[in-house]
Amino acid sequence: MAFLQPDNVSNLLREAAETEVLPRFRNLSEGEVREKSPGELVTAADEAMERRLADGLVALLPGSVVVGEEASSANPSLLDLLSGEAPVWVVDPLDGTVNFAAGSPVFGTMVCLVRQGTTVAAWIYLPVAGGCLVAERGSGAWLDGTRVEAGPAARPLRVSLNTKFFPPLHKEHIEATRPLFDIRPSSHCAAMTYTQLARGELDVALYYRLMPWDHAPGVLVYQEAGGSAALLNGAPYSALVHSGGLLLAPDVETWQRLAALFRAPAL
Repeated sequence: MAFLQPDNVSNLLREAAETEVLPRFRNLSEGEVREKSPGELVTAADEAMERRLADGLVALLPGSVVVGEEASSANPSLLDLLSGEAPVWVVDPLDGTVNFAAGSPVFGTMVCLVRQGTTVAAWIYLPVAGGCLVAERGSGAWLDGTRVEAGPAARPLRVSLNTKFFPPLHKEHIEATRPLFDIRPSSHCAAMTYTQLARGELDVALYYRLMPWDHAPGVLVYQEAGGSAALLNGAPYSALVHSGGLLLAPDVETWQRLAALFRAPAL
């Protein structure tokens, strides 16, 4: 990635969090938290962090554009930029907002660089829980300078099943498989889940709603850590795909076995 120094992005994430997020952690006033849609919170920290990152990232890569979660919430047409010619920064300024607002340290920031739908570099930063994961396509995944690798898988498999957005019958089918696994409670933070997957602390995760800020950074990090990630129908994941089962598993064999198990039953 000769056009960009990954450490410059990591430093930007740290500096922005120290300015916009950490001073507000466990210190939000009543007016700094609101519901942007049913069950979806946004805080002053989310919005300030996104603004600072948007400015900083474009400065690092002139000619690039930004698709941020909060800006896209107000203007969904920004998602169209992902299929354009300009390089796109995808930004989740504060992943785990509900945790952050409740005073839990399980929150983070996720950023990736996308070129015509393909994620080429990614960063996951957990300012309190710990560490900055960096991945560049074809160059592995690194946590604060130390290479990380997914797996080997535990037995029974440690699994996070996020079935909230699956169609009802498909959800029922997946939920029936729970006795087969060591089910881990949801962290309510994709940044944390992808970090656990990449570090080999979690074996399997399953999602349905696939907004790019939630998954484009994490999928690249996990794949560069040696994990397998694809849609349940076998298609490769892309930042251009925003719904459909996404399965993450530590190796191809495990992925194939679980994909067959989790796919929607014939109706």
